[in-house]
Amino acid sequence: MGLYPEIEPYDHGMLDVGDGNTVHWETCGNPDGKPALVLHGGPGSGARAGHRRYFDPAAYRIVLLDQRGAGRSLPRASAHDTDMSVNTTAHVMADLERLRAHLGIERWLVWGVSWGSALALRYAQTHPGVVSELVLTGVATGSNAEVALLTRGLGKVFPEAFERFLAALPGDQRDGDPAAAYNRLLESPDAAVRERAARAWTDWETATVPAPPRSVARFEDPEFRQGFARTVTHYWSNDHFLGEGNDEGVVLRDAYLLKGIPGTLVQGSLDFGNLLGVVWRLHHAWPDSELVIVDEAGHDAGAVGDEALVAATDDYARREA
Repeated sequence: MGLYPEIEPYDHGMLDVGDGNTVHWETCGNPDGKPALVLHGGPGSGARAGHRRYFDPAAYRIVLLDQRGAGRSLPRASAHDTDMSVNTTAHVMADLERLRAHLGIERWLVWGVSWGSALALRYAQTHPGVVSELVLTGVATGSNAEVALLTRGLGKVFPEAFERFLAALPGDQRDGDPAAAYNRLLESPDAAVRERAARAWTDWETATVPAPPRSVARFEDPEFRQGFARTVTHYWSNDHFLGEGNDEGVVLRDAYLLKGIPGTLVQGSLDFGNLLGVVWRLHHAWPDSELVIVDEAGHDAGAVGDEALVAATDDYARREA
């Protein structure tokens, strides 16, 4: 079976989470169903309608939100005067708790993709009592080693694209941390500098992380491109706000805290994140997890990965019943 049919929300709203921020949320499916929270990637990508289709709408109460600065949440990261100092992992996890309380949910399954998987893992580690299960794909843990691979290590695999990526930086910053150097450009008071940096950053992402046309097309929207690049580099140049000791990974270090939480990891065999063995290390450190490898698939595990994700949510719904 494939994805479930497209559905529309039965409720939505804007939740005031403090610091001048409001986050957009929506609920769809069965109001009395098993609660499930969807965490989008990026950071900064925003929720997509297609994320609703990984759940049986008769069995689940599906909750989607746009994380701070992304999608329909306000203020947008694409606006230069938006204060990014109050957009951190701790802030976003606090937003999740505010939303859970607002919706009257005791526990929920948490579904995450890419950065959303790292956020889901950390949320489960720090709030284990409210996470019933985890379903994760395009698995990332937010370690500095992963950032170094994606911003510099892949330069040996994509030398031409990497040359263009570095050429967009000031000469004296090409040997340092590319994420930090790009973030400085994206915080420039000069709009033209910010736009060139956003274009160069998203060109590099497109070159190194093959993605479906729907994802690549969003990079042609200047507002989305600006907000996405600014948010990604903000997180990547600040240890994903996970604290000290994140070189090899705070999330991996604390995997033992996931004990007792069932989880499913769906990973493309050709996802470049696998070069560091992150998903295998996480799986072996988390005995309650199941690892599903999708052959000849990348960061987006494609149709076969979609089937595995739907099978996982179906299974957890059956267990609940």
